[in-house]
Amino acid sequence: MGSQVIAFLAERKVSYQIISGVSAAHTSASLVSFIQAHPDCDGVVAVGGDGLAHLVIQHLAKTRIPLAIIPAGTGNDLVRTLGWPLGEIDVILEAMLTKEPSYMDLGLADSEWFAAILSTGFDSVVNERANTMRWPTGPMKYNVAIARELPGFRPRDYTITLDDQEISTQAMLIAIGNGKSYGGGMLVCPQADISDSLFDVMVLSPISIFEFLRVFPKVYAGTHISHPAVKIYKSKRVSIDAKAVAYADGERIGPLPVSAECVPRALLVWQQ
Repeated sequence: MGSQVIAFLAERKVSYQIISGVSAAHTSASLVSFIQAHPDCDGVVAVGGDGLAHLVIQHLAKTRIPLAIIPAGTGNDLVRTLGWPLGEIDVILEAMLTKEPSYMDLGLADSEWFAAILSTGFDSVVNERANTMRWPTGPMKYNVAIARELPGFRPRDYTITLDDQEISTQAMLIAIGNGKSYGGGMLVCPQADISDSLFDVMVLSPISIFEFLRVFPKVYAGTHISHPAVKIYKSKRVSIDAKAVAYADGERIGPLPVSAECVPRALLVWQQ
């Protein structure tokens, strides 16, 4: 995928510099050095998945350097959120040269930026399991982790603080949505808007394993939100406390409590 991007830029005589690293920390440090040396560069192209996008936005947030994301990961949910087709990278690359970038909101969880979803509960437990698995690879890893964790999973007691209310409840899953999807197209917050300056907060109350398995497939169409155990709230700021961990854009944030704020117009991106 990277070679396709290089060939595209070379063909159109666009100057570029390749930034890579032997680890996430090394890549991050190299990107910081590049930005410091080129604060007025025309853009950064991230060739990878949501993990790489998450890394890059930590350094491009609140700057005027636009970001283009070429989908080369497992989930590619930020690319989905931006409206681009996953299999047509030339469409994204052409837009970089012909279309003006525009701003999107970002979430700020304590001191860490996120673009799509911050979540805690069952999906975080699944992520913890999946991160220890060497097989299978790709989206199937998530499905296998679900099968392993669901039989023993128990809802957590949460305290959720929104702009206008505090909620104490048991829940199986809580998702704070700046974007719509995670996990490779699961539309957990299908009505979220990256330009409305608000999070969609999805809370799934306890349901049986049988009911969870019945409802789960609906998340790919976003129709799960009609289930009576699902509630959606709108809020600019959200704090969550429980004996649980949180993930954002598929990356581990750490144990709760966590506080998140929707920051308007925080990132310049090329979007559909």
